Amino acid sequence: MEMFQAFGFAHTVMEQGYWVNEATFWKADPADPARLVRAGRVQDVEDGLSEMPHVILNQARVHDMFLQVMRHSPNRLHPDYGLTLQTLSVDETGDHPVTATLLTADGSERRVRARFLVGCDGARSAVRRAIGRELRGDSANQAWGVMDVLCETDFPDIRMKSILKSDRGSVLIIPREGGYLTRIYIEMDRLGEGERVAERAITLDHLVSAAQRVFAPYRLEVREVAWWSVYEIGQRLTDKFDDVPAGSNRLPRVFIAGDACHTHSPKAGQGMNVSMGDGFNLGWKLAAVLRGRADPVILHSYSAERQGVAQDLIDFDRRWAAIMSARDEGAASGDTPLFQRSFVENGRYTAGMQVSYQPGVLTGLATHQALAPGFPVGERFHSAPVVRLADARPMQLGHAVTADGRWRLFAFAPAEDPAEPDTAIRRLCGFLADDPGSPLRFNRPDDDPDAQIDLRAVFQQGFREVDLRALPPLLLPEVGALGLVDHEKAFCADPAQDIFDLRAIDRTTGALVIVRPDQHVAHVLPLDATDELAAFFAGFLI
Repeated sequence: MEMFQAFGFAHTVMEQGYWVNEATFWKADPADPARLVRAGRVQDVEDGLSEMPHVILNQARVHDMFLQVMRHSPNRLHPDYGLTLQTLSVDETGDHPVTATLLTADGSERRVRARFLVGCDGARSAVRRAIGRELRGDSANQAWGVMDVLCETDFPDIRMKSILKSDRGSVLIIPREGGYLTRIYIEMDRLGEGERVAERAITLDHLVSAAQRVFAPYRLEVREVAWWSVYEIGQRLTDKFDDVPAGSNRLPRVFIAGDACHTHSPKAGQGMNVSMGDGFNLGWKLAAVLRGRADPVILHSYSAERQGVAQDLIDFDRRWAAIMSARDEGAASGDTPLFQRSFVENGRYTAGMQVSYQPGVLTGLATHQALAPGFPVGERFHSAPVVRLADARPMQLGHAVTADGRWRLFAFAPAEDPAEPDTAIRRLCGFLADDPGSPLRFNRPDDDPDAQIDLRAVFQQGFREVDLRALPPLLLPEVGALGLVDHEKAFCADPAQDIFDLRAIDRTTGALVIVRPDQHVAHVLPLDATDELAAFFAGFLI
């Protein structure tokens, strides 16, 4: 959802989607195993984890929203359909070293030359095969079914995210948008070693019967099936997400993302989320390189960062799949079942809030983390409420980070009067605006001051106590063809939910939080650490 906010359609997802507010857990009644009892219920997402709700929405709708963003972009982008990759080669000579031969729907061939190619072509990726990568992993030898149904039932939690486990099997209920549709995951047969799920010839009737056995004694009547499938649990991963051979430092030219480089079971709801994270991570880097804004060396960081995220996902999915397929060890007692404990313990992970990038060219060391412990270096920027100074509008600070390829500097001011002539914020602005070592020196002659690096200041005082016109010029930049003043660079703490308290920001010295274009915290620095600030950006901006 935070990513959708950056692309401008989070509000649409919130309006259309199903909001997951609580999760419930059902097991066999220890006194009468033929009955199901609710073992517990928990708030789905812990308080303060995000300003966004946990929302479920059909993947095709999300896809359409991204397509709309493309259509409305300055370049009016749109995808070409009906093309099949035939051949792919890379020749390091020339400006466009990648050559792809595409087969069209009418059987003709198209030859395309490009600087880079990204394969988002699924688990059977032709791009992956062309660069010699292979999905490696194993199978849990367990078949599961999934169906989207319109059903009639007396099960009381059919509109709650619910897990049902007993000796009769396991079911996961995911309510869908619209108020009626329900997705049901059903544990099916154990598979033999090397056996494929297709060999079992499992039908829709098998899925419905298996679900009804788990729901019993509650009634489940399936009125209509919108979609169904059967799959076997497996976790597979490629060793790298680009075409750079082991031991080589050459520039990556071909990349793979999403299911092309990692596959797993769908029950944790992470497939689309992690795949979109792949695209967001790679997209801004490619854009920066293609626009001549960043050294191509940053492209090496895509595989390094996202392969680690995918490995964590595979490890989590393996544990979660085993728990879902295990027998209910708490059924014969009043103990909290393992599947309920695991759900609570892994809440931050399944919410996508534990993705953390290791130090590298785009992520600094956590040397000064104590200045702002609530913004861990490498993790997603954790938004908090503020009040915009110019118009007294309460808002989320993180919503200033839009998907426009720019870096953000959030300068949290120490406890000083912003109108004074020698404040930490004023000295920082002076360095950025006038010093030859400033990272703003990478701007081009016709650029706005915030074309690459967008500075925002947050003050501890209330919005009525800060004089907007007394701020440094860099916080009131003249932008655009008409040179209009941008009045929206300064914020004040919201007294009801003070960001300095929520994120434990040092009130005496303040802090400078550097945020990457993909919303991850790249660095936390003292406000006067201008040498470190300059050195960080000098490592990749050109």
